[in-house]
Amino acid sequence: MVVNAFILYGALIGIFLLSGVRIIYEYKRGLKFRFGKYVGTIQPGFRWIIPLAETLQIVDIRVITINILSQEVMTEDNVPCSIDGVLFFRIDDPEKSILEVEDYKFAITQLAQASLRDVCGKVELDTILSKREEIGKSIREIVELETSEWGILINDVKIKDIQLPENMRRMMANQAEAERSRRARIILAEAEDQAADKLLAAGKKIDNSPSAIKLRLYQTLANIASEKNSTILFPFPEEVLPRPVRREKEQSNGTSTILEKS
Repeated sequence: MVVNAFILYGALIGIFLLSGVRIIYEYKRGLKFRFGKYVGTIQPGFRWIIPLAETLQIVDIRVITINILSQEVMTEDNVPCSIDGVLFFRIDDPEKSILEVEDYKFAITQLAQASLRDVCGKVELDTILSKREEIGKSIREIVELETSEWGILINDVKIKDIQLPENMRRMMANQAEAERSRRARIILAEAEDQAADKLLAAGKKIDNSPSAIKLRLYQTLANIASEKNSTILFPFPEEVLPRPVRREKEQSNGTSTILEKS
């Protein structure tokens, strides 16, 4: 009976000791409470607490991601839209995150949603569409101002998606198409202007060089002559004829004159 009692007592003591064993991972911290009173933060490793008298609340200090649910926003230029985003944060002070706020995840979510509606409601739709980074930065500053008292650091806030009414989408598509057409016309006009300048410069060079005129004429004749089964009548001044052809023509004209005199 005595042996059995010792075994029973030993088993109870073993169970009591083992029930107080805790293993805290490197990316977590443990807040220890003794009879409901906070007594300290336990670092990672193999730890032991007094069963029944002490409790341990684990806090994850890694970066945590929270989705900002889609919010109905009326912009400054009276355009209704739905905007959602994502928020990244981490716990810098585990003690404050537990003792200063009841549920820090829920509190951050509500604060982020309210800040998103507040910031987007003060700017125009074009600003929201073109400056998402600035909008996210403004939301982050507002949220971080409140969460700094809770020992929480906001890493970043991103705007994920912006849903617009169907009629507004059509109007924006028409506007974008008109803008692209305007740019195309401007580019075409600039190209015509540059081409005209080049042609003018080339014309001046050709006017100042008879050889250039001849070469251009020969190139034109060669291009026309490439067509088969065609007869080409191309009037041009005698000055552009090759020198042997002009000499032969002059000799022929001279002979004709002599014959006429005789």
